[in-house]
Amino acid sequence: MLNRDCIAMLLAGGKGERLGNLTDNTAKPAVAFGGKYKLIDFTLSNCRNSGINIVGVLTQYRPLFLNSYIGIGEAWGLNKPNGEVIILPPYETKCGKKWYTGTADAVFQNIEFIDFYNPKYVLILSGDHVYKMNYVEMLKFHIKKGAEVTISTVEVPLEETHRFGILKADKTKRITNFWEKPQFSQANLASMGIYIFNWNILKNALIEDNKNKNSQNDFGRNVIPMLLEQKKAIYAYPFKGYWRDVGTVESYYDANMDLLRNDSGFNIWKDMKNVYTHHTMSRPQYIGNHAIVRNTLICDGCTILGQVENSIIFPDVFIDENVRIKDSIVLSGAEVAGSAHIFRSIINEKAKIKENFTIEFADELIPDISRVKKYGNIRIIS
Repeated sequence: MLNRDCIAMLLAGGKGERLGNLTDNTAKPAVAFGGKYKLIDFTLSNCRNSGINIVGVLTQYRPLFLNSYIGIGEAWGLNKPNGEVIILPPYETKCGKKWYTGTADAVFQNIEFIDFYNPKYVLILSGDHVYKMNYVEMLKFHIKKGAEVTISTVEVPLEETHRFGILKADKTKRITNFWEKPQFSQANLASMGIYIFNWNILKNALIEDNKNKNSQNDFGRNVIPMLLEQKKAIYAYPFKGYWRDVGTVESYYDANMDLLRNDSGFNIWKDMKNVYTHHTMSRPQYIGNHAIVRNTLICDGCTILGQVENSIIFPDVFIDENVRIKDSIVLSGAEVAGSAHIFRSIINEKAKIKENFTIEFADELIPDISRVKKYGNIRIIS
């Protein structure tokens, strides 16, 4: 089978600075999502569902919880004898300690790991995207085109092109131009940061990139443009499903809210099927006699006594009487005391919201609350 010729390298070491205090104490791929999941659950579940059974996970920033969470991949059915998940943190060499300096450098430092399996193809993935994808279909496309590199792509609004690698392709889907996070762009075909390389091409490119002292050792900034200049056969795989790069507070909020919208293209019943995670051992949820709940996801262990609308309530949350929560995300273990009013906010893990606390759109309604960080009209309450 094709997937037996391919192993995955999952980049999971990002700081996620644009997610603010959601990543103060954990790596970006370990950020909670959709009630019971972590961001990395989607990529690991895609690997399982695609039959990609060998997955190297490259960690770096605050890796303790993430490493423990991944373990041997049992939650995703990727543990032996069917597969293997290996945590690959930076390590000390004869030259001393060396952190991963970029996405390409992270893979370069693990060439020996890939050589051990000697695959025909290497699948490069990110651990902080929300999507469902069959990687075997992309691999079939790669082989059919005779590609040396394939980049999975989606169309994005022009005003968002500055966040992505943007490319142009000809009628055969062969890529002719590539710009990494351009300030202005006339094209809107974006790289998803998902690549398939022929291993011999990738290995030589990583070695060459490492020798370049001026390189940032990044796939989008350096390796892809270098291979394009060398006239390698690089193709764009058109992905048609739902996909979000959860790189900012706004995109994190929107992706969660998409689970509650009928027209988002992200269906809680269909698209969350076969997304695997660790099971919680919380008690059942309780909704009080006078509680009002509308269009809301509520996880195990929650007590809801107040009013909650169009929100996602993570496990073990307590919402007191006369509380009003709307268009918000309440992360695990938070407590919201009586008569608090929360609108379009993210309440962080284990936050304790005092009685009569009010947060709305207008800044004047938030007098001198230093622990509220502003991101447009979305606020994170720690």
